This record gives sequence, structure tokens and C-alpha cells, in this order.
Amino acid sequence: MADRPGDRPHGRPSGRPSDRPGDRAVGRRPTTPLVRAGRAAVATASAVVLLGSGVSWFTYHSLTDGLNTSDALGVTQRHAPPKLDNSINLLLIGLDSRKDMNGNDLPKQFVEQDLHAGSSDIGGYNTNTLILLHIPANGGKVQAFSIPRDDYVETLNGDGTSQGHHKIKEAYGLAKAAAEPGLKAQGITGAALEQQSREAGREATLATVQQFLGVRIDHFAEVNLLGFYDIAKVVQPITVCLKHATKDPAMTGQGSGADFHAGYNTLDAAGALSFVRQRHNLTNGDLDRTHRQQAFISSVMYKLKQEGLFNDLGKMQGLFDVVKKDVVLDSQWNVLDFAQQVPNLTGGNVVFNTLPIQGFATRNGESVNLVDAQQIQRIMQRLISVDPSPAAAPSTTAPAPAAPQQSGPVAPATVDVLNGSGVTGLAAQKQKSLVDAGWTAGRTGNATARAHTVVRYGSGADAAKAAKQIAAKLGVPAVPTASANVAAGHVEVLLGADSAGGAGGTGSSSDSAATGGSTASIPFQGASVDMGRGIPCVD
Repeated sequence: MADRPGDRPHGRPSGRPSDRPGDRAVGRRPTTPLVRAGRAAVATASAVVLLGSGVSWFTYHSLTDGLNTSDALGVTQRHAPPKLDNSINLLLIGLDSRKDMNGNDLPKQFVEQDLHAGSSDIGGYNTNTLILLHIPANGGKVQAFSIPRDDYVETLNGDGTSQGHHKIKEAYGLAKAAAEPGLKAQGITGAALEQQSREAGREATLATVQQFLGVRIDHFAEVNLLGFYDIAKVVQPITVCLKHATKDPAMTGQGSGADFHAGYNTLDAAGALSFVRQRHNLTNGDLDRTHRQQAFISSVMYKLKQEGLFNDLGKMQGLFDVVKKDVVLDSQWNVLDFAQQVPNLTGGNVVFNTLPIQGFATRNGESVNLVDAQQIQRIMQRLISVDPSPAAAPSTTAPAPAAPQQSGPVAPATVDVLNGSGVTGLAAQKQKSLVDAGWTAGRTGNATARAHTVVRYGSGADAAKAAKQIAAKLGVPAVPTASANVAAGHVEVLLGADSAGGAGGTGSSSDSAATGGSTASIPFQGASVDMGRGIPCVD
């Protein structure tokens, strides 16, 4: 049986000794950018903290005193697209580096043994996680866009000059390395050299993402490797859901240490890090890891909301402490303004999508993702445009009633859909909506023509529960029934003529974007992850 929320944490015990690298010296200079580098998934941690950090009852000064801030936006916004409305574009950044703010290695035992993150010499200064959150001014659905780290694009320096074509994750490290000789020539060394050269890297990342997406970045946040771990410790145990069992043994820094079963897994902080870092033994490698990051944010926000933590100042204090210690924000950040947007974020009104790639290739001896920059910019313009969607033409027929939305995590099951409706392609359409919601794809095919849709399930408690959830999602009034002809762990949907009228929806990938238009025809990379649907199940 899969673990359920509340079971004993998977992996190492959640309690950790206090003698770890948490007592390191961290500067607090409001106008000086003190940068902490994080692992591939660490932007997921900054998202968790930032989506909950603007509560109205927390005074402005108590939250902003001691924050690590950066002035990088002041440089890159000189070349940014104009700001057209009061919406907010927030970029979440995670750096693949095992250094602290001052350029010192994190302790070897902590990095290699506790976190399975490899040697302190691995990683450099790549931005392995980039997520843009678009928070609309009118309070509509928040759109979150993950940028695959290996997208091959023109990278820029902070002043807008070109670095050439590289993986998007490399803009930071290239700019940092280029800035160091000049800084050294000025007599700058040690921690100051590290901090100022990282500022150049940050400026390059912001400029590159702005050009690639064609949108203005209003704010950004950055969090380090230790920050992710600290945040996970505050909120552990964390329940996640996987469609398949998977292992990724930690070997010489090349594995994450992941060892998870299908269904619900309850994780401690170290297990959470493995969950978001795993890329080996996954069907789509890094692209699946991107969905893991999205699912982790959704799972943590679901937990915080279910436990009422957003309304508990005492419980939130631990997260605020992590913000001050491990997260770097831009110096233009106004916490009070951001607080106005928090109800949508904490209420789960957020949908994650991964921007599309065109395929894979080798450039300069490295594997890269090929992308169509014009296509990406069209997608962004369509979804975050300030112009309202055109009014729909009057219709003489009433729209089909919307199907009930699934609340909470889906019960693990493989879904087979057979088409007896007489409508070509309907089985594939319905199965896609169910897979997008979190179930595993089984077979599709045709069935004898029938008037009414029925749902049947094989043996297993999860299959029975999944059948009820699937029937509710598809708007099937008949109660699902057990069948010896359905394989164990499977749910079978027999579509009737009543399913052709639109009941059942098409899942998160076709929800209308409140700030733009429908996403149904946009070729995102994989299924959407909808924060409002509980704990999502991913690969």
C-alpha cells in the first residue's frame, strides 16, 4: 500500500543534529547583494517561502530587517520591455553551486553524505532552476512557467551585450567569470569579490530571461542549497505522489539517493531534496525533474494551507527566519504590495507549465534543448497580455455543464478508456484529461455503441477510490462498479453517447488563463501541475 499523509517520513529521520553548517557567518547589508547559490531544485524552496511570506499581519519592518538584497534589477530593467500594468512577473532562481555567500565550500560531509549533492567542486554557477510567476493585477489565476535549464538560447550580459549562444543556465557563470579579472584589478578579493562577481551573474540571468521570454521581470528571488534543506525541515514531513516506483542511487555525486514507491511518499527534508533533484531513471530526464519541482511546491503549499499555517504567526516564524537567512530578494521588493497578491497564491490559484522545446541536439559537444524563441514569446504574450480576451460570440446553445473538479490528491490507478460514444478520438481526449489530472495512462480503444458512460474498476482499494474520483471528474452519474474483467489497479471508462456533449472537461491543460486565453492549443512540455488540486501525482 502507498503511504498516506501522516505516515512515518520516508528516508532519514526528520530530526537533524544542530552541529551542521547553519552557524555560518552571513552579512546583512541592505544595499549590498549577498548571494547564496543553490542546487538545481532550490528555486522550489524560494517559491514556498515567498508564496507565504506576504501575510498582512506581519509588520513590514520585522520582515524586511536583515534581508539579503540585490540591486541587479536596476541594471537589467534599463533594457527591459515596458511595464504595461500592475501585474507582477517574479523570477525564481536556483543556482547549481555548493558555495556559501562568501565563496566558501559548504562542508564536505554535509554536501556529499547528508544531501547526496556531490562534491563541492561540482556544479559551478549554473542556474538549474528558472521559474517565472506571472501574478495578474486583477486577482486571476497565477501562471507559473518553468524554463528547462538546457534550452539553447542567446545569453546576455547585464548591459544587454551578447555572450553568444549557450544553455540558458550558463549565463550566470559566464558573466561571473568575465567580471572577476576586472574586480581583482581593482584590488577586490575574498568575500567582496565573490559577492560582486555574482551580481554580474545575476544581472546576466535576468537580462537573458527577459529577452528569451519577451517580458519584463519586476522582481526576483534566489535561494541556496542549504536554504532548500532549511525550508524542508520547517515544513516536514512532506507528502508527494508518484505515478511509478523509482530509484536513483547516490554514486560519486551522480545520483540523488532517491528511492520511492508508486503512490504517496512521506518525506523528511533529505528525502525532499532527493525528490526534486532526481533526473536519472526518469523517462524524460531533466524535463520530468522540472515537473517534480512544480509538484513539490504544490504539495508544500497544500500542506501549509491544510494545517492553517498561513494564519499562525508562531508557525510562520520559522519560514520567515529562513527567508532572512537563505533567500536573496531584489532591493525593489515591497512586501506590503506583494501581500495583496497572497490570497491567490496561498489559495492554490496557481497553474504550472513547462515551456516547450523543439527537440534535442549537440552543440559545442554538449546535449542541448532546441527552442523556438519566437514561439516562446508568442506563448507569453498570449497568456500574460494586458488586453482582455475578446468577447465570445453569442451562442444559440447553452454550454455543457462543467464537470466537478477533483479536490485533494488522486488515488493511484491506471486508466483504460474505451469509446462507445460514436465520436472519433473521444477516448484519447478523455484519457488525456485524466492523465493531466494525475492518473496513469492505460489503453484506449473502441467499444460497442452505448447510450450511457460507465466506470468499472479492478481489485484494490486505490482502484475503487480512483474510480469514484474519475466518475466525478467526468460527470458520470452512475456509481462505479467492481469488475473481474478489469485488471487489478486499473479503472476502465466505457464512454457512451452522453459523454460527447462536453462533460468531463479536458483537465488543467485546457483551463482558461485568466490573464490571456485558453491554453488548450499551447504545446507545453508535459502536463500542467495545478496547485489548486491538492497533492499532484507526477513521474
